[in-house]
Amino acid sequence: MTDKRPILILQMQRMGDLILSYPLMLWLARRYPGHPIFVAAEETFYKPLMSLSPAVTYFPWTGAHVLKQHSYELVLNLSLQEKAALLAGEVTAERKIGPTQTADGARFVHGDWQLYRTSLVRNNLYNRYHWAELNALDVIPFAGIASTHFNLSRTLPATVNKIGLFLGASDAAKRPSAQFWASLVEELHGHNLRSVLFGGPAEKDLGLEVRKLAKAPALNTCGTLGLEEFGAVGQTMALFITPDTGPMHLAAWTGLKCLNLSMGNVNPWETGPYSPGHFVLRADMDCAKGCWQCTRDRLHCHDPFIPSRIATLVARMAAGDTAGKLSKMNLPGLTLFETGKDKNGLYHIHRLDTEQADMERLASRFWQAFFGYQFGLWDDTAPRTAWNDLAEHAPRSAQALLSHLPEMGRQFKHGLKSGSLLDTSFWSNSPTIAKPLTGYAHMFLENSDYSRHAWAGIMELFEAFIASCR
Repeated sequence: MTDKRPILILQMQRMGDLILSYPLMLWLARRYPGHPIFVAAEETFYKPLMSLSPAVTYFPWTGAHVLKQHSYELVLNLSLQEKAALLAGEVTAERKIGPTQTADGARFVHGDWQLYRTSLVRNNLYNRYHWAELNALDVIPFAGIASTHFNLSRTLPATVNKIGLFLGASDAAKRPSAQFWASLVEELHGHNLRSVLFGGPAEKDLGLEVRKLAKAPALNTCGTLGLEEFGAVGQTMALFITPDTGPMHLAAWTGLKCLNLSMGNVNPWETGPYSPGHFVLRADMDCAKGCWQCTRDRLHCHDPFIPSRIATLVARMAAGDTAGKLSKMNLPGLTLFETGKDKNGLYHIHRLDTEQADMERLASRFWQAFFGYQFGLWDDTAPRTAWNDLAEHAPRSAQALLSHLPEMGRQFKHGLKSGSLLDTSFWSNSPTIAKPLTGYAHMFLENSDYSRHAWAGIMELFEAFIASCR
């Protein structure tokens, strides 16, 4: 029986969010040896996954009264729900990270990286930090994260011809249509690949519809397998084709190689398969990069996903083609990525078709480097180098950012003197390329009740930004 105080993680989100907390649990066990790790989560998600989870003690929400009886070394609230923020505010702890809320409604986000994450709401186009890493960066030394290596996804013998298809997603915009899946079943059959349809109870009708539409055989398991059974059956699949959804993260965690069809309002840099050796396929259009919510007349990002092309790609993956060979494929309107790590040890999706540095990638690298420097991951060489690359290869974008400097300075200086902006539309009217900074500044000020100290902090942030652009 240990006398060390426990650590409490509040993760009341969906299954995918819980699985993306698994790396954090492993890092905490190494960082705080001997400290029990408690996790408050939805019982319907954690209970069937306990055999695959790191060694922690789970509590359902009905056990909140038990959690309040302990004094904690650390509390990390990774949830958006008000009840989680209230619990984080009530319990006693040496340190708290994430949202906390008092009984009278006062809410505060603790931790630089957790506050950064809140600034990504409707503002994540240029974010290059994965959720699994954002969960941990406030409490785990960066060197520990960077030096962690997860196993590559499994490559089964080419004789294995079963392909898993997970049909559903929490939002219909994030998944293909029934007709797409049916056509893909047919195309895979033409490559001598056998489809197995996966889905939970919510996908039961969708599975029946796909099976009815498909003019080729497919084994339909929708609504018949529990999560633990799915994890076991998945070990017999050559590949798992899936939207960005909880079972994708479960498959990746168990080593099943995934092809993530990244469509709709998702950002694979944030929620792609976290371990290395998986693949992400995304529409190569501006509106599909970091989309938070579709504002167009329809889901244009679905159009390039043509079943015959996907089946050809899948056949080559199942045959064991390397990323180098796959990079030579012609996939009109689509971009293929492979998951891995960058030179700093952070999650990275490597674009296979070209290394040409486009504006989006250059701007994203700059903002990743800037916030990493600001929060102590590395020195100012990183943002300066990234800025020089942006200015050289995307001068119009760099100039658009520089052109906004006078207005930012004017507004922030006025805030330091008076406690408010000259014009509250400044936040929404900032150019898109500047919004990582202005969005974070907005959240930082709101989180500190627009105190003079907070305005001084924003001026320091602004000055650091200017220095990075010189």
